[in-house]
Amino acid sequence: MTDLMFRGGPVFTATATAPPFPGAPDAVLVRDGRIAAVGAEADVARLARPGHDTVDLAGRLLTPGFTDAHVHPVQAGLERAKCELSEVFGLPSYLERIAAYAAAHPGRPWIDGGGWDMAAFPGGLPHREQLDFLDRPAYLIQRDHHAAWVNSRALELAGVTAATPDPPDGRIERDPDGTPSGVLHEGAMDLVGLLTPRPAPADIEAALLDAQDHLFSLGVTGWQDAIVGSYAGSQDNLPAYLSAAASGRLRARVVGALWWDRTRGAEQIEELTERRAMAGGLFSAGSVKIMQDGIAENFTAAVIEPYCGCGPDQRGLSYVDPVLLRGYVAELDRLGFQVHFHAIGERAVREALDALEGTSPAGRHHIAHVQIIEPSDVPRFARQGVTANLQPLWATHHLQMDELCIPFLGEERSSWQYPFADLARTGARLCAGSDWPVSSADPLQGMHVAVNRTEPGGSVHAGYPTAGTPFLPGQRLDLATIMTAYTAGSAWTNHDDEAGAVAEGRRADLVVLDRDPFTLPPGEIWTTRVAMTFAAGEAVYERR
Repeated sequence: MTDLMFRGGPVFTATATAPPFPGAPDAVLVRDGRIAAVGAEADVARLARPGHDTVDLAGRLLTPGFTDAHVHPVQAGLERAKCELSEVFGLPSYLERIAAYAAAHPGRPWIDGGGWDMAAFPGGLPHREQLDFLDRPAYLIQRDHHAAWVNSRALELAGVTAATPDPPDGRIERDPDGTPSGVLHEGAMDLVGLLTPRPAPADIEAALLDAQDHLFSLGVTGWQDAIVGSYAGSQDNLPAYLSAAASGRLRARVVGALWWDRTRGAEQIEELTERRAMAGGLFSAGSVKIMQDGIAENFTAAVIEPYCGCGPDQRGLSYVDPVLLRGYVAELDRLGFQVHFHAIGERAVREALDALEGTSPAGRHHIAHVQIIEPSDVPRFARQGVTANLQPLWATHHLQMDELCIPFLGEERSSWQYPFADLARTGARLCAGSDWPVSSADPLQGMHVAVNRTEPGGSVHAGYPTAGTPFLPGQRLDLATIMTAYTAGSAWTNHDDEAGAVAEGRRADLVVLDRDPFTLPPGEIWTTRVAMTFAAGEAVYERR
């Protein structure tokens, strides 16, 4: 295999802590899929074998490949092949796209897909009648994947009426007379979702490979799939990963977070252990995903004090009994599983931290989202060795935040949101992810938000009046810190000690950016794009 030398530009190694990175190298040599040398160009050039290939950086930045520590590629790939709404905003645009999809696919028995935004509707709630123009049942998953918008035909087929009770882990939104309005929250999604057409195994694998191509185009060379299993009517995506890994079509390093079924208990751990043993190649399955609560916008995020204006009992949902949770986590930890929590509300974050108290640091356990953290719990991340898994794109003044979160969280609790800087100051280890398709998979957009706490240009929310007003600016991170979270931090969380840094002996997962974002004004970080992506020294993407 021919040597490959990168020269003529700065290198972000993810091993230094802050710019200007004294002694930063300007050349990297790759041999047999690994980094053979890092340093000054003249020194590195002497080590290159005759006939080596060269990438002239021409002042562009070379970084480690990005690792997305919380993403749903299969779901994203499937949505890209269906009625996909995330690229537009507002009811007129949604209806136009839905009608066009229905006309283009007259033979499909359901109109399904997703990507609608709660902020596009008064109170965050669309209505079934808005979809009743369709000649078929409709099931459209909300952008956050915590609710579904359905029409009257879908409710009729599912037998969901005013007499249908709410499931324990969800809620049927209702009109004043009790009739289901067309929005199903959390576990109630399955009432209709389980009736929608099931994709064939070939469709699921094709969705995975389409998502892999998209992630490569954004510099993502590894990820943790945050749900490997069946959730909200979805099909198990484990077979797709096993097939793609066995055939060599999976070229990224992937950890599957096996789904914890919250309707069951410790008896499922034996099955999780069996599923872990099935993995191989570039796919491993040593993580378990526990969703401890919902989201703040529909009042299912678990909070300590009641939501403002919602009654004394409205404190959200803890999907797993916190007392039982400790025993489950202790057993998973004993068996060598990593635990990957979803926790949005401050009570859920505390319940996750309580459950992780005393677990082994070797598990590299992490809590994703951490939207609200009660201040006394922030130092516990560092003290307990729990990684904070950040989704930076959410930490802005978008309409959903200003109209559906802050008024119901209250002033004090709203100030506890996305405390990235506080976590860093107290010594917490940080990793980062996108939650795609909930939000953009582009790490550079996430970095922009982490640094500026404002919407990046080009976002569907960029036109919102306060999108350029920094959201809790005291919680900003510097670019080096958040880039390290997306590289070294997330690779570490994935137990991938061969990636995440530009250093001798590491695997040559590398990204060439089209400019050096460290030289840009902070407000222009979002303009940076990926020019080339390399996985184990082989080009997997080149921007044309």
